[in-house]
Amino acid sequence: MEKWVVSAKRADFQKIAETFGIDPVTARLIRNRNVVGMDEIQKYLYGNTRLLPSPWLMKDMEKAVDILENKIKEGKKIRIIGDYDIDGIMASYILQKGLKRLGAAADVMIPHRITDGYGINESLILKAAEDEVDTLVTCDNGIAAAGQTALAKEKGLTVIITDHHEVPYIEEGGERKELLPPADAVINPKQKDCGYPFKLLCGACVGAGLITALYDRFKINPKEKEELLEYQAIATIGDVMDLTGDNRILVKEGLKRLHSTSNYGLRALIEVNGLTADQITPYHIGFVLGPCLNASGRLDTAKKALELLCAGSPERAMELAAQLKELNEERKAMTEKGVEEAALLVEETDLKNDRVLVVYLPGCHESLAGIIAGRLRERYHKPAFVLTRTTEGAKGSGRSIEAYSMYEELVKAKELLEKFGGHPMAAGVSLKEENVDAFRARLNEKCTLTEDDLMEKVVIDVAMPISYVRKDLVEEMEILEPFGKGNTRPVFAQKNIRPVNCRVLGKNRNVVKMKLLDTEGNSIDGVYFGKGDEFVSRIRQKGSIDMVYYPAIDHWQGRESLQAVITHFQ
Repeated sequence: MEKWVVSAKRADFQKIAETFGIDPVTARLIRNRNVVGMDEIQKYLYGNTRLLPSPWLMKDMEKAVDILENKIKEGKKIRIIGDYDIDGIMASYILQKGLKRLGAAADVMIPHRITDGYGINESLILKAAEDEVDTLVTCDNGIAAAGQTALAKEKGLTVIITDHHEVPYIEEGGERKELLPPADAVINPKQKDCGYPFKLLCGACVGAGLITALYDRFKINPKEKEELLEYQAIATIGDVMDLTGDNRILVKEGLKRLHSTSNYGLRALIEVNGLTADQITPYHIGFVLGPCLNASGRLDTAKKALELLCAGSPERAMELAAQLKELNEERKAMTEKGVEEAALLVEETDLKNDRVLVVYLPGCHESLAGIIAGRLRERYHKPAFVLTRTTEGAKGSGRSIEAYSMYEELVKAKELLEKFGGHPMAAGVSLKEENVDAFRARLNEKCTLTEDDLMEKVVIDVAMPISYVRKDLVEEMEILEPFGKGNTRPVFAQKNIRPVNCRVLGKNRNVVKMKLLDTEGNSIDGVYFGKGDEFVSRIRQKGSIDMVYYPAIDHWQGRESLQAVITHFQ
């Protein structure tokens, strides 16, 4: 079920339009994205990296820079411990690139998803001690690794944590007490006493903050900081962070650099996927390039993705890019099988009555749990966990809906879990196999989601007739890009639209081209992506539809025409 709601946020749209020389519709779209006040609108429209806060505002930044400056000068061995997803891979690359630029004796260890598990762990610490490593620097992990950090300290290692995940806490006397790892420095903007104003950075951006501060200390040309932006943009989009505030600036500027990237690995990955660098959008990172990078950490080792970024020749880069694309094709086939199996369990058992889905797929490859959980969340609009069987017990990932803070809900079931961590929208868990049923029961028993929360909301920016769609307005709306989570593509709605001359196209019959007519006789070309034959059949039955759409300019054989892309219809 869907619930359509029109965003009704108030502002003086005429004044905003006049001040910034934009259409009142565009002014309304900006307000709908919670951008309030002339300064914030100015930053939203024209913000650049000069407006980003100083990384020195982060708690423990000075401490971490002092430590690393001395270690670099003393030639001590530094080991970066990253993570096997796109954010962790980019964070590892940024830290390695930056530290090596400063002359550090630095290497990278990315844990193997299955043999090592997530983040810094005992075997990696013991290996570091054996290799006579002096200092460990984590990225995109470590905030919940108190025991492992204590072991590293016992072994005489210096430890610097850089992370962006939720800080573990306990409730004491109605207050939250943070449980920080006993590291020499902990950099995470989510710490309650961290002075960095923007809290939604991904792990790679936190790591880039450390390198930027080190570049300041070592008086490196500021232009070199900009070389990190394309990797920060890829990580921000790939880790599905909100494209608001600083993240939007980082992605906007990073995409500009990516469009002319000199990184052999990225150029090769773009090429093997049939794209060109100048056409890369957040969509391509989220659904084409990102999955290839992630596939290495899922089915092989994320070191392969890191090797791609570090490739020293176009030939080696092409070889690695082709391997990652092949791994991703394999991953897609395995995912489809897992999604079918999970959906069957939900629909044919009493799982369908749960408000929080906990699906146990013992035979599923553990690296696919998060993707399958995401697909279940999309299909049923419910928070979903997918658990798999491993040698240590059950392990899995969860993906959430806006009304359900996954990390906070897991705290309510923590005694059933061996390990857990994550964000409001995504989390990872490990538990004993015999606790799976109890875990499912506990989450549902503590769940406060209402029927309204579980209904998918389609938020419409403006009820705008197709007669208002103009080429200059569509082009003007491009200033709102990049679109993604937290800065969604604007959508409009109109009732009583009659689709005529419908043609179903594509080998999967998943594209419908048509002409759309309103009751006043106005028309515009229309396109719908989805189950084509089903769409046409419903049109034949009903004749007219209410539609949610976004306007676009269709470029075809050198001609331009306006079209409405239908996203939802009733």
